[in-house]
Amino acid sequence: MTNGLLGKKLGMTQVFDDQGRMTPVTVIEAGPCRVAQVKTRERDGYEAVQLTFGETKERKLTKAAVGHLKKAQLAPSRWLKEFKKLGDVQVGQTVKADVFQKGEWVDVEGVSKGKGFQGVMKRHNYSGGPETHGHMFHRAPGSIGSSSYPSRVWKGKALPGHMGSERVTVQRLKVVDARPDENLLFVSGAVPGARGGFLVVRKSKKA
Repeated sequence: MTNGLLGKKLGMTQVFDDQGRMTPVTVIEAGPCRVAQVKTRERDGYEAVQLTFGETKERKLTKAAVGHLKKAQLAPSRWLKEFKKLGDVQVGQTVKADVFQKGEWVDVEGVSKGKGFQGVMKRHNYSGGPETHGHMFHRAPGSIGSSSYPSRVWKGKALPGHMGSERVTVQRLKVVDARPDENLLFVSGAVPGARGGFLVVRKSKKA
């Protein structure tokens, strides 16, 4: 099969165990995914399984993508992603949330919420300057270390700029519950992105 699935973030809730302890969880619509292509070492140089998720209109895809999916006799899909191949997999096969078991550890990858242009205090946790007694230095970055040498700003300097809307992976989250019949995964803690955001769920590398 594969070591992961494509999914969509539905939101957060909480569940209680047998001892009455509350655990905050993220509900993920994990699959069903269809196998669009199986890559082999002989033909492609490596082994992988390409999965599709989320149907869309054909006019929203490129001709190459439409042709690729039609070759596998699949409907137009919004997302395609490659995963590690585990065992025998056939093109057109459906992969559901049963690839994950309750108590298993997973890594969840997604795009974080965009926060627009932000200053250094919000973006990099700068403490800021005094706000009393005539000070005119409050939320500014201050000196950026450019003097006679090197007479420029070093690359990577923490400065104001665009914040969020970047790919983030949260590692080692526990699967609190898995419901393959409903295509649902309940994962402990928070995952990147807003409700309805696209997610990649893989078996954890640090399990």
